[in-house]
Amino acid sequence: MTRLTLERITPTVATITRRFAAPPERLFEAHVTPSLAQAWLLGPEGWVMPLCQSDARPGGLIHYLWQNPETGEEFSLTGEYLVIDRPYRIIHIERMHLPDPTPDNRIETHFAPDNGGTLMVMTMTLPNADALEAVLATGATEGMEISYQRLETLLSD
Repeated sequence: MTRLTLERITPTVATITRRFAAPPERLFEAHVTPSLAQAWLLGPEGWVMPLCQSDARPGGLIHYLWQNPETGEEFSLTGEYLVIDRPYRIIHIERMHLPDPTPDNRIETHFAPDNGGTLMVMTMTLPNADALEAVLATGATEGMEISYQRLETLLSD
């Protein structure tokens, strides 16, 4: 529906905002259901997610593994859900393993009804400015937008 926008709120906090045509219920489930996440949360072409664990309850664990079969590259994400408020809010902690773990990133994602679709606002809070800049320097937002375009297609089917 629209491309994502990134806004640095403070040196340690950034928001990502994007509108989707699908209702909050469908968008929420696409974020927490492993079989759905494996279909869209892939970033640039060439990547696959052979491991996707998501126990969407407070205290539930998250573990994703991405691989690029052509290059042999891989990285993973681990985390824990803190709050699950279906279908409007998810709060979780995540860390990337590139292969060394990044600092914990506290992510609060809101899914608000918006003219028949959803306005998604994701707030990332990192422990220091260098950690936020390192996350943004990975090109994560470009990969996120590619994934979100894939999600739009999945949800329109």
